[in-house]
Amino acid sequence: MTITAAADGSALGNPGPNGWAWYIDDENWAAGGSPHGTNNQGELQAVLELLRATAGSDEKLVIECDSKYVIDSITKWMPGWKRKGWRKSDGGPVLNRELMEALDVEIRGRDIEFQWVKGHAGHPLNEAADERANAAAKAYQQKIEPRRGPGFVNAAGAGAVVAASTAVAAGATTGRPDAASSTDHAAVSQQRPAASAPRATAEPLWAETADLLDGLDAPSADPIEVRLTLSGPEHARLQDRAAAQGTSLEEALRRLI
Repeated sequence: MTITAAADGSALGNPGPNGWAWYIDDENWAAGGSPHGTNNQGELQAVLELLRATAGSDEKLVIECDSKYVIDSITKWMPGWKRKGWRKSDGGPVLNRELMEALDVEIRGRDIEFQWVKGHAGHPLNEAADERANAAAKAYQQKIEPRRGPGFVNAAGAGAVVAASTAVAAGATTGRPDAASSTDHAAVSQQRPAASAPRATAEPLWAETADLLDGLDAPSADPIEVRLTLSGPEHARLQDRAAAQGTSLEEALRRLI
């Protein structure tokens, strides 16, 4: 089986209020955005959120993008950037590094293929993603909550039997910069690192969760309650992930285990 999805981004002003969206069908899509960001950030965020939402699936993922910047960044330039300490060939820092590092983590071990499609040219999935990303950007412009969508309703749970409860710190939940555009047809397939490999610093919430749960008994053990104190930005990230998957905060956290 293959999952085919479109990922797209939008920005009003570039930079300005921006939006992202990925779309599979009317029952499987998600959108979000931020009060201030670029179109490229929206394009990248759309792909990142799609990868996160479908992380529980073993099926091949075909991603339609209209941004060559996104596809080339992931399929051509990223290995060189990593070798140079996330710097470009001219020595300058890689733009949108946090998003790039997060994408680097998410593509490992996944069977992913990118296909470039021309934007605003009648491609059904691309048009649906573009419409939702633009609507999210407009919602942030109007300072209202965007339509976030049902998420990936076929997402599989992590399978760990651990009861988790989050005690969150007070703070506003602002959206993150996002991104998604297009590029040439390219395939991505990388080996997942060993369990002992260090986690990317761009994902502190994941790393903290893994550390707290390290050494817990096998799934047959009695449930253990784990309490976390999250910062405002960490809580916002968890909320966005839960919204993309169409689950509760607790279930989204459990799927990280």
